Amino acid sequence: MSTKLYKKAEQFVVDAFKKIGNEGGIKHFLRTVYWIKQLRPNADEALLISAVAHDIQRAFREKDLSKNASGNPLLNPAMLDDHQKKGAEIIADFLVKQNANQKLIDRVKMLVSKHEVGGNTDQNLLKDADSISFFENNAGHFIEKLVPLFGKKVIKEKFDWMYERITSKKAQQIAQPMYEKALKKLKESKI
Repeated sequence: MSTKLYKKAEQFVVDAFKKIGNEGGIKHFLRTVYWIKQLRPNADEALLISAVAHDIQRAFREKDLSKNASGNPLLNPAMLDDHQKKGAEIIADFLVKQNANQKLIDRVKMLVSKHEVGGNTDQNLLKDADSISFFENNAGHFIEKLVPLFGKKVIKEKFDWMYERITSKKAQQIAQPMYEKALKKLKESKI
């Protein structure tokens, strides 16, 4: 498998997040790729590109509308769907500009378009790797930066959702200690 296109996609994601001053998210994307490889050592290039670019929409959104959402603003179904679909379009447009073959573009688009909710086996794999990397890299940020904005209840619901959406037993076993640590830190948080 050639990794040239993957490297270009990775650089596109890194540059996009550096441009908006969100370099902290980059580790999450790279670790999502790492966890894809742990869960499926023979993952194809489309799956790896999808892993590194699954949240690319966040680098291009105009503003965070989550405070205006009804219910838990971090789990609003319409916002999650919009995030998935727009991310799929952004990475597909990038791949078109790289002259990638249409089959790869369609596969990446299909994967990113369901990375939050899953669907088929590969979409579920991406979702599971995303959840593991979330607990590994993003939980602390949610506790420190988002608890003051949304409160502990909303963040706990997000943590529970990120863990409960995991499909594979292997991914659950990897994520469980990270999830429990995140819940403990959240509970102990003074905010």
